[in-house]
Amino acid sequence: MAMNPATAKLDGILEKANQEILLGREELLFLLGLSEEEELSKVFETARLLRTRYFLDRVFIYGFVYFSTYCRNECAFCLYRKSNRSLVRYRKTDLEIMETALSLVESGVHLLDLTMGEDPFYFDDRESGFEHLIRTVELIKKSTDIPIMISAGVVPEVILKEFKASGVNWYATYQETHNQDLYRKLRLGQSYAERMDRKKLARTMGFLIEEGLLTGVGDTDEDLVDSLEAMRELGADQLRVMSFVPQKDTPMQNYPIVPHLRELLIIAVMRLVFPDRLIPASLDVDGLNGLADRLNAGANVVTSIIPPQSGLAGVSNHSLDIEAGNRTISKIIPVLKECGLVPASREEYAQWILKRR
Repeated sequence: MAMNPATAKLDGILEKANQEILLGREELLFLLGLSEEEELSKVFETARLLRTRYFLDRVFIYGFVYFSTYCRNECAFCLYRKSNRSLVRYRKTDLEIMETALSLVESGVHLLDLTMGEDPFYFDDRESGFEHLIRTVELIKKSTDIPIMISAGVVPEVILKEFKASGVNWYATYQETHNQDLYRKLRLGQSYAERMDRKKLARTMGFLIEEGLLTGVGDTDEDLVDSLEAMRELGADQLRVMSFVPQKDTPMQNYPIVPHLRELLIIAVMRLVFPDRLIPASLDVDGLNGLADRLNAGANVVTSIIPPQSGLAGVSNHSLDIEAGNRTISKIIPVLKECGLVPASREEYAQWILKRR
């Protein structure tokens, strides 16, 4: 009996991906259009195969310190947009940042992700606004030598240099989309070019770069293929996709929730296109319950480990699983085991960073 042409096409594309031959635009669009369970499981299986080729059964784990929820921006999708008056905001002191960071290091994370909105407290005083934070980073590095990612928005060039000098390894500031019309609707009043140029500059300074997408915000399959191309051009070392979760009291609060499989398929396609990169499974959208699916789609980093009783928020589901203690390493290890995976050692993560450099 002759094979169904669609099945033959899928098998051919997956074989090409397995051989690490660059997939064309039409092939990527074909993959992103899949919806049958049998087809998706083939894609996920190939994604896992490629992950194993580069990372064996090892997974990296990131601690998350969202140290300020104040922001000067009006992103249409974000709970922490400047004009949202319906939430209680916080700004952690240097000591609180330090204490949380040290407790995460002690728990066994491989990296600290220090994140904030574009807090005017830091940005308005261009000369010394970031001074305390840079000193705090230096102290954390001196005490622990842990790799650090800074996710603090489009920081001034001079500050980027100071972060590099203080020992920061990664710079993350997501476009969310590479469709510039859609970008303008999402990141109101913010320059697409400036944001992208800051990442490129950080790359030339020797930072590793994380780029991120938000799906379910009006993006099309064509947009996603454009994004994969933009991520390749950027030379991103870590690529993330997160499903949009509608936020109360924002312009996008009534947007429909994106189907669960959408993010999983994008993770898998990212793995087919970038077999040797880091691709996070975030705990921010579905918490612990969504972790296995994301790992089985080809992710190899668990992000957003947050200690309970730290008074810290997450990003899309800001309190999800935190106080219940479900965003801790001890809670994720059984899920890794169930997926046939184990946490990497600190040394293995350090080696990966060294190799990417």
